[in-house]
Amino acid sequence: MKLRISILFFLASCFANGYSQDLVADNMLMFQRNYGGWPKHLGNIAIDYKKQYSVAEKAAITDDSGTNDATIDNDATTKEIKYLVKAYKQFNNKKYVDAAERGIRYLLKAQYANGGWPQFYPDTSLYRTEITYNDNAMTNVLNVLYDVANQLNDMNLVDASLQEPSKKAVEKGIECILKTQIKVNGQLTVWCAQYDCKTLQPAKARSYELPSFSGEESVDIVLFLMRLPNPSTEIKQSIRSAVEWFQKSKITGWDWIVVKDSTAVKGFDRVVVKDEHGEMWARFYDLETGEPFFCGRDGIKKKTVAEIEYERRTGYAWYGKWPKDLIEKKYPEWLAKNK
Repeated sequence: MKLRISILFFLASCFANGYSQDLVADNMLMFQRNYGGWPKHLGNIAIDYKKQYSVAEKAAITDDSGTNDATIDNDATTKEIKYLVKAYKQFNNKKYVDAAERGIRYLLKAQYANGGWPQFYPDTSLYRTEITYNDNAMTNVLNVLYDVANQLNDMNLVDASLQEPSKKAVEKGIECILKTQIKVNGQLTVWCAQYDCKTLQPAKARSYELPSFSGEESVDIVLFLMRLPNPSTEIKQSIRSAVEWFQKSKITGWDWIVVKDSTAVKGFDRVVVKDEHGEMWARFYDLETGEPFFCGRDGIKKKTVAEIEYERRTGYAWYGKWPKDLIEKKYPEWLAKNK
């Protein structure tokens, strides 16, 4: 009986002193940079928060806390904030919510005056300084800050003083979205994956990510705008115009599939095939012609995905069905409430 009481007392004291059984959350605390954000890689490998790190590894990671590599790319920083808030709700470990609040303050500080967010902050080298919708980086941030401002998805647990600055940041972010929506002959279309942070013009990122109409990232932008209650006339028009573009840009009668190829490095290839029921969208559409294009690491546009090198052909999402659910389900539901 005495042993049981001692164990319970020990466990209670552990929780009181900020310990928990959540390995993922504890690892997130370890990887957080001292200025608030999180990196996406450990070396060149994606961070594994489920891993039991050795004492030596933990020491090295902690020593890197000042490294200039925090980002919003690949869900970094936003996923940690969301996870830590939920972990705090479950374990009542104040270290978790403190870290989430530092992450939110990092997002607020990283925002440009024009409302956009760079892919990395404070690193401003190469394309990291561009306003980045690519891989839904900026919309991930806006969704987190919208939740903070409106106390949604457990964000009521963070410091209430973060609500007002988050609200203002979201308002500025919406202004940036509306300003960067591409117009062709006076008609609104969709968005590019990244923009010059000063001119707000479509910009190039990696060698194979050229300025374009984006068939993927534009979807998440529309979904974010559709979250907004009582949307303005300008926001309504932005949404309608983007959906019209998606409808016009759909590729029918074809599909992009994986085929086995024992002679290929990965044992497979990706090819476009005829399919009478097929429908898909390209990742990139040319800003002048509106036609899909593809690009290898040489940075030269190609008309077909078969023309680019194997490594890029099989290592990037050149086609997808990203707008399908938006067009068929979510937009009609939104339209019924926002005529």
